[in-house]
Amino acid sequence: MPGSDSDITFREVRLRYGAVPALRGVTFDVAAGRLTALLGRNGAGKTSAVRLALGLRRPDEGAVRVLDGTPGGLAARRRVGAVLQETALPETLRVRELLRLFSTYHARPRPTQELVEIAGLADCLAQRYGRLSGGQKRRVQFALALAGDPRLLLLDEPTTGLDVDARRAVWEGIRALVAEGKTILLTTHYLEEADQLADHVLVLDKGRLRFSGTPAEMKSRAAAARIRCRSTLDRASLAALPAVAAVSGDGALQELTSTVPEATLRALLAADPHLDLLGVERATLEHAFLDLTASADAGDAA
Repeated sequence: MPGSDSDITFREVRLRYGAVPALRGVTFDVAAGRLTALLGRNGAGKTSAVRLALGLRRPDEGAVRVLDGTPGGLAARRRVGAVLQETALPETLRVRELLRLFSTYHARPRPTQELVEIAGLADCLAQRYGRLSGGQKRRVQFALALAGDPRLLLLDEPTTGLDVDARRAVWEGIRALVAEGKTILLTTHYLEEADQLADHVLVLDKGRLRFSGTPAEMKSRAAAARIRCRSTLDRASLAALPAVAAVSGDGALQELTSTVPEATLRALLAADPHLDLLGVERATLEHAFLDLTASADAGDAA
């Protein structure tokens, strides 16, 4: 049975589209009052998981529970908001009309002005929805998902199509919602977005759960750091330094992949007194993601 500290639970969930498996025995929890990022390549099963949590699909096997109830049931729908990748809205209505309309669907709607502020819609309230840019439409959809002041938000690629400033404004809105105690399940292709926002990360690959943990825990699993420098040492000498797994680069500018960067740096500084343009890139969530999915591919091929 799901614990009271989880707003979404998946237990050994399997889902197929005809003969094609979308989820293969997936088990995870989405903790109450936290933001969980669901990551994966195209076709990994992210959107399928969101659709199951919304009750838009039923699992072929296993169990899904949302807010201790059945996904898509009336009790859940009253407390769940969602931004999906494909959303159809009346294009002739103005933004302020859409906000008012959606507020009437709820017994205790969130004040419209708060929706405007969280989603950054002050500049387009008078515009018809059909005339908005793709990024503006995405922000409207985000606001409408909040109209009922839901406890749980399912955001499927919510910042797709937004420019950098608009994306960061939505991030601030999401952070404010988490601070209020909202539970958020976020799917995203932006690894920086997950690193900035998530308390917990889930990685799906080919329908299987490959990782569950904090962003820091995921980054700690990345294979190596990258050391960039201009060195007078030849490639063979660089490759022979402690903990160096690979050397690449053109001319004098080199990149060393190191499993223990501190040891490599000490040896490099001692060996080359003329070292220049030194930089160290620690493992990022992107590095960890690529390592996880690459190792999964290797395991599947074995």
